[in-house]
Amino acid sequence: MPTTFAVNDMTIHRIVEQEYGFTPLFEFLPTLTKEQFEENRSWMEEGAYDAKTGNCVLCFQSYVVKTPHHNILVDACIGNDKTFPLRPSWNAKKDGNWMAALKTAGLGVDDIDFVMCTHLHGDHVGWNTRLENGRWVPTFPKARYLFSKKEYAYWSEVHQKTPLDNISESVLPVIEANKAELVTSDHELNDHIRLTPTPGHTPDHFAVCAGRRGDQAVFTGDLIHSPIQARYPELVMRVDTDKDQAVATRRSFFERYCDTDTLCCTMHFPSPSVGHVKRWGDGFRLDYVKD
Repeated sequence: MPTTFAVNDMTIHRIVEQEYGFTPLFEFLPTLTKEQFEENRSWMEEGAYDAKTGNCVLCFQSYVVKTPHHNILVDACIGNDKTFPLRPSWNAKKDGNWMAALKTAGLGVDDIDFVMCTHLHGDHVGWNTRLENGRWVPTFPKARYLFSKKEYAYWSEVHQKTPLDNISESVLPVIEANKAELVTSDHELNDHIRLTPTPGHTPDHFAVCAGRRGDQAVFTGDLIHSPIQARYPELVMRVDTDKDQAVATRRSFFERYCDTDTLCCTMHFPSPSVGHVKRWGDGFRLDYVKD
C-alpha cells in the first residue's frame, strides 16, 4: 500500500498509527439499513468491514505535507500515554508506530513547522503533546499549532463543566506553551495551504486544502469516516454534533471534488485511504491510488 504521494511541488506522507475493526458497524453508523449494507457488503469486505466481528474497519493516521516552504502535519492522531478509558487499544499505550512512520517519511519532531487540527477530538490531537517528567509538553518544539477559535471555545466550555482528557492532555498544554494560533476555519496560511469550513461532525470542523494553484490535495478530517458514507452521504456517524449539517457538508464536499484531479486524503478510510472522488449513483466513491 502506498504511503507517499507526489502532487506537483508537494509530497504527502501517510503517518499510520493503527488500523483495525474499530467498532460494530451498525452502532457506528446508526442510520445504515440492513438493505444498504447487503447491497454493498462484497466491496466493504475488501477492507472497510470485518466480517468476523461485524466491525467497521478504520485507519487512524495523520498526514504530513511537504511544501516548498514548510512541513505541515494534518491532525495528530492518538498519541502515547493518553487517557481513553473507553478505548483499550488507545488507553495509556506506549508503542512506536506513529513515530516510526514519521521517521520513514524522513522526518523528526523538529522538522514539523505547523500542526493543523481539523477538530479537537482525542484521536486527532494526541501527538500534539508528549509526557516528559510527568508533565505534558508540545511534541513539536518548533511548530505553531492551528486550532479553530470557535472549535476551541466550544470544547473549552464543555471542558469547564465536564473535564475532558483530550483537552487537558493534548490541547491546553499547547495553549499554555504559547504555541497555538486560534484561527477561523477559512484561514489561509500561505500560497500552498488553506482551510475550508466543513462543520457538522463538530461545530467548527475544517478540512485542509493544499496546492499552489487550486486544491491539488484535500484532507478530510472527520467530515467522513467510512467509504459507505461516500455512497450514502446521508449516513450519520454516531457522535456528529449536528447530524443534518454533517450530511450537508459531506454531500457538498464530495460534489466539490467529484471528477477533479484533487487528491482526496481521508483520515479513517481503510488503506490506502487516498484517491480521487468519482460519482456513484446518487452518491460517490473514492478511486484509491494503488501504487
